Amino acid sequence: MSLVRIAPTEFDLDLAIAYATADNFTGRPVYARADCWLQADAAHRLTRAIDLARPHGLRFRIYDAFRPQEAQWVLWNHTPDPEFLADPRLGSPHSRGVAIDLTLIDGDGRTLDMGTAFDAFTPLSHHGNTAISPEAQRNRHLLLGIMSTAGWDFYGNEWWHYQLFQPRRYPLLTDSVLAEPMMP
Repeated sequence: MSLVRIAPTEFDLDLAIAYATADNFTGRPVYARADCWLQADAAHRLTRAIDLARPHGLRFRIYDAFRPQEAQWVLWNHTPDPEFLADPRLGSPHSRGVAIDLTLIDGDGRTLDMGTAFDAFTPLSHHGNTAISPEAQRNRHLLLGIMSTAGWDFYGNEWWHYQLFQPRRYPLLTDSVLAEPMMP
């Protein structure tokens, strides 16, 4: 199993890797560089999702994908909330390279309204929450439909998080698997 680099030019998507900036719930960069990697199986399913979104004039903006185990500890130590973060002792699907955090964008690069921002640790972020606008509910259903049809599983507490089924069949990975580290 090897990680595949997810580059905007090869996958026709937009990268906005949140943990490489201070624009995330920790308020500071976690990664030293913005990069996006997935296991080959996940990259294949991402390609399928891209193909399903394209006829609707939509693309994806990726906020996170492979997250080294070291980064999972940084996030957990900042906010040890099992409703929104995997305990690193158990392992996150992100740290296995089989999870992706993303949203849909239109042809002009604007994000579709999903009712909350990415990484909003609130019940409003849960799939099926009806306290958000009907438009945001439709957009979440559209994202869920595309990703599910492409072979992804979802996490009920986060509208932005998708992962492969049975993620624990993949090993936990550290920053050392990358030729150029993401961590500082």
